[in-house]
Amino acid sequence: MNLRIVDKEEQDNRYDLFDVHFHSDVIKTTVTPDPDIITQWISETVSSHSGNRRLIAGLDVEWRPNFNRNQQNPAAVLQICVDRRCLIIQLLYCRSIPESLFNFLGNREYDFVGIGIESDVEKLLEDYELNVKNMVDLRGIAADVYGMKNLKNAGLKELCNVVLEKEIVKPKSVTMGRWDSEWLSLNQIQYACLDAFVSSEIAKHLNVGAASTRRY
Repeated sequence: MNLRIVDKEEQDNRYDLFDVHFHSDVIKTTVTPDPDIITQWISETVSSHSGNRRLIAGLDVEWRPNFNRNQQNPAAVLQICVDRRCLIIQLLYCRSIPESLFNFLGNREYDFVGIGIESDVEKLLEDYELNVKNMVDLRGIAADVYGMKNLKNAGLKELCNVVLEKEIVKPKSVTMGRWDSEWLSLNQIQYACLDAFVSSEIAKHLNVGAASTRRY
């Protein structure tokens, strides 16, 4: 599998840029806690998106695992991917959540897609009052399209294999890692980017956004 990440070594301390390579795709990835950079990314992404099709955004959330029932760690990282542009927001280190992010997530004209996305959306609302208005869980759609009921309970790895016919690696050591760290590792950045990117690619293959497949 062709999988690697390249640090673009930006000199601006408000953000970091990476090229994440996944098979033949290169995803331009921005990592930041800065409200101004978040707003800039949203503006550029919406402006560059083709106007003849509905905007589909892969969405996922990471937080430090809870190791006992009384522990509720807040969402630490929000990743959003549109086409081949990914934004990884370090929510814990944002001095404030920009209005642009509230408006973006609250736009009913956009489809925010993922696997088991409901729990991520609930987490964003509980921890930051970020309200995702239009979420789409890809599992039910994939199960209908492929006539495979087992896909209703599938994870991203299985859906990626079935729909995209590609392999994605999700190491448990990264899944269970310190997502609350101020400095994310290259493995974490790659993992976060691909979760959102692969979700958006699966959605496109399933024709999410068409009237027959939309889920609210």
